[in-house]
Amino acid sequence: MRKYSIMNKKKLSSVVCNKCGRSMKIQGEIVTEGVMMIEYGWNYFSNKDGDNHKFDLCEACYDEMVSQFIVPVDVEKRVELM
Repeated sequence: MRKYSIMNKKKLSSVVCNKCGRSMKIQGEIVTEGVMMIEYGWNYFSNKDGDNHKFDLCEACYDEMVSQFIVPVDVEKRVELM
């Protein structure tokens, strides 16, 4: 879960893993450790039509989650990280 400054709604103030509750390290407004932000807008044919869900997972919780997948995650290495 991401929280932003009350004074400046665009300034990131904290990021917490929604699964384990651990606070991520932030320097300035940059998260300095592995965290995945997921945002998904549910569409027709689901029980969540029109809902927009957002959450953050730390790298450890992500690894734990995907280790339980029957079909593994498709991973491609990026050459440039900019």
